[in-house]
Order: sequence, then structure tokens, then C-alpha cells
Amino acid sequence: MIALPSSPAAAPRRQIFVGTALACAAAVSLFGGMLAMWLRMRDAGIKADGRWVPDGVAVPMVPANIMLLALIPIGVFAQWAVYAAKRDDKQHTAVALALVGVLGLMLINAQAYIYSQMKLPASGGTYHSMFYTLTGVLVAATIAGVVFSAVTAFRYLGGRTTDREVVSAHAMYWYALSVAYALLWFVVYVTK
Repeated sequence: MIALPSSPAAAPRRQIFVGTALACAAAVSLFGGMLAMWLRMRDAGIKADGRWVPDGVAVPMVPANIMLLALIPIGVFAQWAVYAAKRDDKQHTAVALALVGVLGLMLINAQAYIYSQMKLPASGGTYHSMFYTLTGVLVAATIAGVVFSAVTAFRYLGGRTTDREVVSAHAMYWYALSVAYALLWFVVYVTK
């Protein structure tokens, strides 16, 4: 009796990766729209009274620059986690994910330090509102990234070592967050 060959294996379902890609595109679009509003409000403020940053407000650039520089090792460590996961190296995957999470916490701490040094009131003007809105969304996205790092670590290290898609999605999230912060850094902190 002649038997037919078996059917090809089903294509892998990449729901986490595709969902993360869509969420990253939406987040970058959100940051882009918010930065466009910042630029529009800044131009209107400069036309109205000749200045945008209120008197007596100094933006501390050292923590803002360190936040930007910290995104480089975050990207390297996130990619290291992908590399280690593809080679079934749980130990290096754990170290890489932990380093990404710790550096994410460092970003949150640096932004909190900026808030404490600027001493902007919660209300009082367009600059205040726009600054807290933009940086607050960045802090919320960073908190989500730290949680994503923890979930990725628990999921991968908890026994789902064949599911490497979540580690790749994790890296993509941090890449998108890095792009969003680089744009925010230039518009909000550098050009003021």
C-alpha cells in the first residue's frame, strides 16, 4: 500500500510578537503625536510672551543624558537575552533579563530625580502640563517595560524554553521605547 507523505508542519503562531509589534507602533505614534503637540504649544508660548520655559526652572541635563545613554546597554542586554534564549542558555537569559529590568528601574529613578530637582508645580501653565504629560507617559511605558522584563523572565525561566517569541517581543519593546525616549530627549530636554 502506498501512503501519502505527511502534511507540512503548521506555521508557528506568533501572537505575542505581532501583538507587541502593534503595541510598539501605537506607542511610538502616541509619542510622536504628543511631541508634535509639545512643539505646537512651545511655538504658541514663544509667540505669546517670548519664552517657553518658566523663569527659575532649570532642567537638569545630567540625569536626562544618563537616561539616554542607559538605553544603549538596555538594547544590548535585551538582544543578549534573545541570543541566549535561542541557544537554550537559561543562565545568561536570566542575567540579561535581570539587567534590563534593573536598568529600567534606573530610568524611572532618574526621571524621579529630574522631577525633584525641577520643582515644577503640578499646575500652573502649559509648560508644566506638557512636561508632566510627556515624561509621565514615558515613565508609565518604562514601568510597563520593567513588568514585561519580569513576565518574560518568569515565563521563559519557568519552563517555557521553547517559547522564544516572548524574549524577542521583549527586546522589540525596549527598542521602540528607546526610539521614543531619544525623540523625547531631543525635543523636551535639548531644544527646550
